[in-house]
Amino acid sequence: MPETSEQPLRILHVVRAPVGGIFRHILDLANGQADRGHHVGIVADSLTGGARAEAALAEIAPRLKLGVRRVAIHREPHPGDILIWARIMYLIWRLKPDVVHGHGAKAGAFIRMKARSKRSIRVYTPHGGSLHYPLNTWKGAVYSRLERILMNSTDLFLFESAFARNTYQRTIGTPARGLVRCVFNGVTADEFDPVVLASDATDLVYVGEFRHIKGADLLIDAVARLRADGKPVTLTLAGDGEEIRSLDAQVQKHSLAEAVRFIGHVKARYGFSKGRLLVVPSRGDSMPYVVIEAAAAGIPMIAANVGGIPEIFGTHADALFAANTVGAMADAIETALDDPAAALARAKSLRERIFMHFSQNAMVEGVLAGYRDAFADR
Repeated sequence: MPETSEQPLRILHVVRAPVGGIFRHILDLANGQADRGHHVGIVADSLTGGARAEAALAEIAPRLKLGVRRVAIHREPHPGDILIWARIMYLIWRLKPDVVHGHGAKAGAFIRMKARSKRSIRVYTPHGGSLHYPLNTWKGAVYSRLERILMNSTDLFLFESAFARNTYQRTIGTPARGLVRCVFNGVTADEFDPVVLASDATDLVYVGEFRHIKGADLLIDAVARLRADGKPVTLTLAGDGEEIRSLDAQVQKHSLAEAVRFIGHVKARYGFSKGRLLVVPSRGDSMPYVVIEAAAAGIPMIAANVGGIPEIFGTHADALFAANTVGAMADAIETALDDPAAALARAKSLRERIFMHFSQNAMVEGVLAGYRDAFADR
């Protein structure tokens, strides 16, 4: 750590997949930390992210005094992991960071396999990661055991929600050493600007990745159910991902080609403009950015009652429906569409809550405060 508090910290963020909310979180943190004069760097996987990650990293690179490095990091355990770990350790030795901050299970494991140092701290933010796997599956059993092994090699746990913290402590345990802090994800001031509804907006919109855990398939089933009941609901799906083909096949199976459209990956605010009601059908989530972004923009929204989502909605529990339940989602959609004035009033109130508790500035300051506390605790 620098000899005085006035000196900048050298901070290295390490992540496997530069996609989705985890990547946005890192970019926001890195930008905020650089704005405050700290020397920041990012190490990210080179196998994922595609052109969007490449462009985002190229844009932020000039601001990062420790630079951007891409390393091939496989999602699952891989024979080459020991070489990748050695490469990351070499980068740490070369860059000499005060803070090594691992994001997600794989990167978090790599950085915590580093020996304890008097001059640096190891910080871990799971972002769900291995915690999404049930303990009664082989992956859940293996990953939870690895988490327990590494638990006390962590100087600071930074969780983005109380749900994530509580899930970790329930399934893995409570660290005997190292600090535990919760810092909410946050959005920037310009994200509170209103979004103008597009002239071709459908009734519903989904914005996010096409992965099983995100539940877009459940939303398609809910639309099919509503239309079978005589309600001509329409849907825009904004995103891409590994399930794009299966989702398209599902739309065809339900004969929904005239009711459901895919518009590909778009910026979140553009996606919000394409529907009168945002639906977040996740099977599991910790602190999804799309919910915070939509709430900041005053978008009428309903969401699955899962993970850290209730922490965002606060007292607005009437906007939440039972997760992984098509019928409950369909009922919530029908209720919201039948009373758009109530949905809009709730969105306005939720926007005020986000302004108070989920700002990017508060997130960056909270993370830096966690770093300082971890150094003081050594």
